[in-house]
Amino acid sequence: MIDLRNENTDNPRIHNKNSSVINQPSISSLSPYLNYDPVYFPPSQPEFIFPEGAVKQRGRFELAFSQIGAACIIGGGIGGITGFYKGLKVTTIAGQTGKLRRTQLINHVMKHGSSIANTFGVVSVMYSGFGVLFSYARGTDDSLNTLVAATATGMLFKSTAGLKKCAVGGGIGFGIAALVCLWNSRNTFSEIRHHGMNPA
Repeated sequence: MIDLRNENTDNPRIHNKNSSVINQPSISSLSPYLNYDPVYFPPSQPEFIFPEGAVKQRGRFELAFSQIGAACIIGGGIGGITGFYKGLKVTTIAGQTGKLRRTQLINHVMKHGSSIANTFGVVSVMYSGFGVLFSYARGTDDSLNTLVAATATGMLFKSTAGLKKCAVGGGIGFGIAALVCLWNSRNTFSEIRHHGMNPA
């Protein structure tokens, strides 16, 4: 006669029809929610969509939504401050007080805030649209796309005001884009300067 009691007691796995296989020595490491052993899933797996060391970033289309929203918010803030200042000036000159002055201040803030937010939003939509088109057409996303998109945006925004203002708008867009490109390339310039001063 064979005694199987020792084998059952020495076996670390207990089989039950109503429950899954449980490992007695590592029962403290089991998840109480999913009933699995976390040891089988090492924590050193990649945590991002792009592989480690990849230089790919979000494209212009992905960045367009945040840029448009940020432009509207900034425009609304600037317009609100401007409207509040003008409202204070107008109501002071008119000698308004109390509820009438408060109502006039709110009207000025809402009017100027929505107007400048709309302007900033339209300019941002134009810039983002040109940037996406040039990026797809050229197959690359670089500073040249930024310069051309900003110049085209300024020209299109002022296209109904005549050729002179159209050229001025393009020049303003080009200047702002040039400053942004220089700011984004500051690390490259510092590395070039460092290598030029220290050729070793």
